[in-house]
Amino acid sequence: MSDNELTKAIEQWRSLPMEERRRRHLEAIPRHVANSMAMEGEPVDEEWLRERLARRIRQLGILKPPSAS
Repeated sequence: MSDNELTKAIEQWRSLPMEERRRRHLEAIPRHVANSMAMEGEPVDEEWLRERLARRIRQLGILKPPSAS
């Protein structure tokens, strides 16, 4: 990735609303954990992690539900 592409990506990220940045960050966690666990020789199902995270997010009310259109 060139410096210009990196700068543009950072600017796009920073221009996102905080709620969207939080949503994207949380969405990436299960894949990161699953990859890390696989590298350690203890694989874990990414879908299971997603379900657990989604349940926890609902319990804590971390994200606002999408607005009805």
